[in-house]
Amino acid sequence: MCALRERLGELLAENDCEARGLKLLREWLSPEQLAQFNANSYFDVIGCDSGKKYRIRYGSSMNIEELDDRGRPRACYCFLPDLHLVPGDILLAQKIALEANEVAALAIANKFTPRTNIPMPH
Repeated sequence: MCALRERLGELLAENDCEARGLKLLREWLSPEQLAQFNANSYFDVIGCDSGKKYRIRYGSSMNIEELDDRGRPRACYCFLPDLHLVPGDILLAQKIALEANEVAALAIANKFTPRTNIPMPH
């Protein structure tokens, strides 16, 4: 019974951390980014060095897309702090990195080709 209570406490603490992370993220988003995040679980940022548009999706890895002029993913990136953080904190770190030091962020990022939706044969 003690082990069960301990595990329940751990789960509640994890959920509390995640809620605090999302609250902090929402406080740092612009009104447009906040509306986008609330509606779609992603928000767009503009890179400070290149002016490119990036979409940061809710998640903890492989969640950043560089968008072309038509809003389609042209490249995807993965970079995150070298700490165990909840998704809200990771998204905030990614936002700040792209908006304040895009070149350095992309220098450490893993880059990969975006997935394409391939129609399935009927």
